[in-house]
Amino acid sequence: MGNEASTVVLGASGVEAADVVAVARRGAPAVLGPDARAAMAASAAIVARLAGSDLPVYGVSTGFGSLANTSIPPERRGELQKALVRSHAAGMGQAVEPDVVRAMVFLRARSLAMGCSGARPEVAEMLLDLLRAGIVPVVHEHGSLGASGDLAPLAAVALVLIGEGEVVDPDGDSGRCPAADALTAAGLEPLELVAKEGLALLNGTDGELGMLVLALHDLRLVLQDADVSAAMSVEALLGTDRAFAADLQALRPHPGQAASAANLRALLAGSAIVASHRHGDDRVQDAYSLRCTPQVHGAARDAAAYASGIADVELHSAIDNPMILADGRVESCGNFHGAPVAQACDLLAIAAADVGAIAERRTDRLLDAARSHGLPPFLTEDAGVQSGLMISQYTQAAMVAENRRLAVPASVDTLPTSAMQEDHVSMGWAAARKLRRSVANLARIVAVELVCASRGLDLRAPLAPSAATAAALAAVRAVVPGPGPDRWLAPELAAAERLVADGTLVAAVEARTGPLL
Repeated sequence: MGNEASTVVLGASGVEAADVVAVARRGAPAVLGPDARAAMAASAAIVARLAGSDLPVYGVSTGFGSLANTSIPPERRGELQKALVRSHAAGMGQAVEPDVVRAMVFLRARSLAMGCSGARPEVAEMLLDLLRAGIVPVVHEHGSLGASGDLAPLAAVALVLIGEGEVVDPDGDSGRCPAADALTAAGLEPLELVAKEGLALLNGTDGELGMLVLALHDLRLVLQDADVSAAMSVEALLGTDRAFAADLQALRPHPGQAASAANLRALLAGSAIVASHRHGDDRVQDAYSLRCTPQVHGAARDAAAYASGIADVELHSAIDNPMILADGRVESCGNFHGAPVAQACDLLAIAAADVGAIAERRTDRLLDAARSHGLPPFLTEDAGVQSGLMISQYTQAAMVAENRRLAVPASVDTLPTSAMQEDHVSMGWAAARKLRRSVANLARIVAVELVCASRGLDLRAPLAPSAATAAALAAVRAVVPGPGPDRWLAPELAAAERLVADGTLVAAVEARTGPLL
């Protein structure tokens, strides 16, 4: 949704990625639509009928996991659901970020709203009430294997619904408060779970899906930032724009490559620096880190397009087990398995690592007087006494190295659980957690290149950059001073990171170029 005032309506057919971002990060309200309410009520009626019978139905009249063959008497089936939530809220480690928790809460309501889980409309409405009231359950980082759903994380949310567990208290000294107190303050009554509802709250991939959607949102912007910083490096290193020509790119028509190359052409259009060495330069071709930018950045864009397709399918899918079908059947399935999300997250982590690696190589060339075609060592004119931007590349290289480690796939690292009943798991939560870190690192890596390329452009004066890169340079100089004696660099790098992450850099450029691809 486009703004905070827009209300997201949860229907029975799913939501869009923009809805997730709006609810998770901008506090957009969400309500249950009439079609979802009807679908949930019909599904809940089927479960209520089965709960009163002697038929063995997984999670309704039986135990869970390897206890699926244990029959539960009718009078204890409500207790079964509450016990399930309590026992599964077994997470450990640091608290997960509030935007991830809000996305997870919203997406669990979304899946229940499709009417295939047997939960009453009141359950989805209670989840949406948490969002409306600004109640953020404390969800711990460790506890999901990405199959049978994000169990411990979703159990931490479900625990709050029944008035137990903890929530974030930004005004308290400890940062947390009892869920019961938060519900009372918001005028909400704890939910009494009935048959199947505890299981329905837990058996989803909503945490990993939420992280994938948020990471895609961030990555798309950082890839545009990376095109901007790359164009500035091309200019500062006296590179050519000829390798980015449309007819050359059309010989290998990958969509992402074409988009990145088009951005580079728009960013470098009219550059006096590029024009200054168009003739009489004895170099035949630029280094790969300049010349192959659209190929590397473009491959990451294509990976993001693939992952977006996976996310879109998931956002319109019913995730639970067992599934309640409209004809009254209750069937076990494997829709809770996070393999599609896990593999998409791992692919994006590889892409982020590669884009960061090529940005670091461009940065290194900017700082090396032997390869920068006339720029001073480490972009300082008093090398020796002054170290210039030397150590910024060390910091950048450290994050590149970490992103390479984070690119090792989690989705192949299955471990059996539940007495071998759940003998293959997706590790989708772990894949999504490391993807978030990868994308955050990539934004910082691009910020370092941005700072170094900006100083390189300053040192090319009086030659002028293009109108687009001049706008980028002006955005940087608004928060990061230009060349001069050595000074505390960390705050300047942090300021550049904010330009990259919050869209300021791209907005400044698009004011000159029009929308980047």
